[in-house]
Amino acid sequence: MKERVLEAYTKLAKDYELHTDSDSGANAYYERPAMLELLPTDMSGLHVLDAGCAAGWYTEQFVSRGASVSAIDFSPDMVEAAKRRVGSQAEIRVHDLSEPLPYSANKFDLILSSLTLHYIEDWDPLFREFQRVLKPGGTLLFSVHHPFMDFTVFKRPDYFVRELLVDRWTKKEAGSVEVTFFRRPLQEIVNTTSSWFVLDRLVEPRPVPEFLERLPESADFYQRILHHPHFLIVKAHKPE
Repeated sequence: MKERVLEAYTKLAKDYELHTDSDSGANAYYERPAMLELLPTDMSGLHVLDAGCAAGWYTEQFVSRGASVSAIDFSPDMVEAAKRRVGSQAEIRVHDLSEPLPYSANKFDLILSSLTLHYIEDWDPLFREFQRVLKPGGTLLFSVHHPFMDFTVFKRPDYFVRELLVDRWTKKEAGSVEVTFFRRPLQEIVNTTSSWFVLDRLVEPRPVPEFLERLPESADFYQRILHHPHFLIVKAHKPE
């Protein structure tokens, strides 16, 4: 599984660097606005971990809001893209989230993980590490595929199982890319999170109007995610 994810995102790195910020409605005009609404505009003095930073869009947002930022990603190509975006303004390194995090306890005020955790089968070891490196009262904010979306789009026979799915994306730079990820029921997402953190909010985002203004050719997808959830956002915190 790790090798398949790494192969996919090595191919996708250039697309994430060049096109995702403007051409991907699911990212630019759906997931990102909803995530930003849950973050403070002034992050001065905060230590932030961008866990699964891809080409560094969130890393750049945190830097611009005044945070001290560490960012990690499984793909060396994504890490290089993130470094090109923010230079030395953040500490960025290659790291596998299924391994212990390379940080001291109680280091971060916020951990954000954008559309990454569905590539990891077992969340408990990672959430144990997230809890360890978060300060008491610190925030965990993450987005994943919505279980309703995966269950219906892929026409799965059993909603309640955790299973590996395979999708195929077509991108400008990479062409056709096979992407693998894990589907899990909502109760597993909620219960695993709440076993390590205090759950604050669940958000089922809707696309912003700019989606249609910028990407009129994607009107069908806009209408679908306007009425059928595609991603799920979870906000939680470490107990004091």
